[in-house]
Amino acid sequence: MKLRVTIIVWMLGLAGWTGGARAQDIAVIAHPSVPVDTISQRQLLDFYTGDVQSWGDRLQVTVFDLKSRGPVRDSFYEYLGRTSSRMRSIWLKRKLSGEGDPPESFETEEEVVAHVASTQGAIGFVRRSKVNGAVKTLTTFPFEAQQ
Repeated sequence: MKLRVTIIVWMLGLAGWTGGARAQDIAVIAHPSVPVDTISQRQLLDFYTGDVQSWGDRLQVTVFDLKSRGPVRDSFYEYLGRTSSRMRSIWLKRKLSGEGDPPESFETEEEVVAHVASTQGAIGFVRRSKVNGAVKTLTTFPFEAQQ
């Protein structure tokens, strides 16, 4: 019996099972003031394209991004069904038409977490391993880092 349990635990470890979100998942994070606890892909896309700019009636959405193209940023936009290049063109069009500016972007995931934690209504994305108690996680999705 003990050998069977050991084998099952070992196999689950190989499959990456941890009973929930994994450290390598990407987490969509928000300021604790955000009035929701979960978010759909569609809602996330609406925020990141600027089509929706508030959480319900009053609280303004502040969207944060990573500055450099990289696996986390590329995976996030892939999750939204867009490429980083496509998102840049959406933001440029909105800026040129006077409908809004692109999201403020930061060099590191730690900076994204810090700014989300200190900005009411803010939302961003980082690797789950970067999340701390100052922000809340609205959703996670698998991320396989390129080796």
